[in-house]
Amino acid sequence: MEAQSVKNLKCIPSGFSSTMNVINNFLKAVLPYTEWVMLFLVIGGGLFLVFYSKLLPFRYFKHAIAITAGKYDDPNDPGEVSSLQALSSAVAATVGMGNIAGVAIAIYMGGPGVVFWIWITALMGMCIKFYSCSLAIMFRGTDSNGDLQGGPMYYIVNGMGKKAKPLAVFFCLAGLVGVLPAFTTNQFTQTLMGVVDPDNTIAVLGDFNWKLGIGIVLSIITSFVIFGGLKKIAKVATTIVPFMVLVYLLAVIYIVITNAGQILPSLKLIFTEAFNLKTAVQGGLWGLIIIGIRRAVFSNEAGVGNAPMYHGQSKTKEPVQEGLVAMLGPFIDTIVVCTLTAIVILLSGAYLETETNGIAMTLLAFEKSLQGGGILLMVIVSAFALSTLFTYSYYGTKCLSFLTNAKTGKLYNYIYIASITFAAVASVDLVVNLIDFAFALMVIPNMIAVLYLAPQVNRAMKTYFLKLNNGSSA
Repeated sequence: MEAQSVKNLKCIPSGFSSTMNVINNFLKAVLPYTEWVMLFLVIGGGLFLVFYSKLLPFRYFKHAIAITAGKYDDPNDPGEVSSLQALSSAVAATVGMGNIAGVAIAIYMGGPGVVFWIWITALMGMCIKFYSCSLAIMFRGTDSNGDLQGGPMYYIVNGMGKKAKPLAVFFCLAGLVGVLPAFTTNQFTQTLMGVVDPDNTIAVLGDFNWKLGIGIVLSIITSFVIFGGLKKIAKVATTIVPFMVLVYLLAVIYIVITNAGQILPSLKLIFTEAFNLKTAVQGGLWGLIIIGIRRAVFSNEAGVGNAPMYHGQSKTKEPVQEGLVAMLGPFIDTIVVCTLTAIVILLSGAYLETETNGIAMTLLAFEKSLQGGGILLMVIVSAFALSTLFTYSYYGTKCLSFLTNAKTGKLYNYIYIASITFAAVASVDLVVNLIDFAFALMVIPNMIAVLYLAPQVNRAMKTYFLKLNNGSSA
């Protein structure tokens, strides 16, 4: 009888499991259609913006760094936070499990070649972020409290006109789901379970109860930060982000140095497999490209419209300045951090282990490449995960505030906290499909607005760079 009780404790409740399976099957059925829409808007729209901009944002990369460093800050400008704080908050929301677990999932599904398509998507994502976050400043509005606000919902209504409000509403409804911390919580829980190894510690609790407990603890920790509002979130993010990126960078550099002989073969593998028409990925080369786009979009959220909600609160009157700062986001979280993860996975040979997926693959890579690597990754993942959990709630609050009012919008924090516990016990397949589906829906209204309003950004860009090159104060 006692043995049977222990067994039952280890099992996930059948009703919960059945419900999750129904949801997951629905998502699998509709995802292929939303993927093609996302492909057209993000890649097609991104390519258009790259050429439409004449590569000007990329040519002012150094200037973007100077803006971020505070060289052009004016405390009298409207807004709540500095450009550095806005960038840190946006990067904290994106530099997370998507960069550690998401890359591993992409390699698991598509092989090493998928990394190349993640890079290509990121370059276009930089241009999309430039345009969308410039618009976030250009077309700011006010909420029901009269406070200044920016983001897709505001540049849709204020830039495209009141008739476009259904697009803004659609964006916010999809955003309420898309910004739930499902993936971060799920993958952090899996990492912790791998390090703690409950089967050899307190096995009587069972996997489900372990995950449930982790979810509850994460919910409590997150609540201490997110109920403090944007300024507290930005302050915490600005403290955590530089630290976590630096530690991760140092760990990867050490692994690369100790495996220097495998660097060129690994890079060669990325490029040769990127165009491998005989790839085993379902859908051939196009299937491979789509996997890369999905994971890159999930990593840096280019085209999704989340980052403009943070950058729209920056203390600046210059839309182009904020666009340049925002452009650094995809470079940091995808070109830098995702590449670091991919290199470790390829150098270690962890991608050849067919039974590992998600964070488990990255964890194996660190354990194989670095003594005590599993524990170190656990520390790094904790910082990544917590920073994401602390910052993502702001997006949902802003979406609900637009749909209702500023007071009601704050109630989203309670939904957000509850979803952390749910995500801890859900399957990785479900959470990946759920967020991919919601992100694809968010891309539709956001990219329509960005492409429609792009000429206005180009006019502002021409004026701004002319002033800058003539030595005028920007």
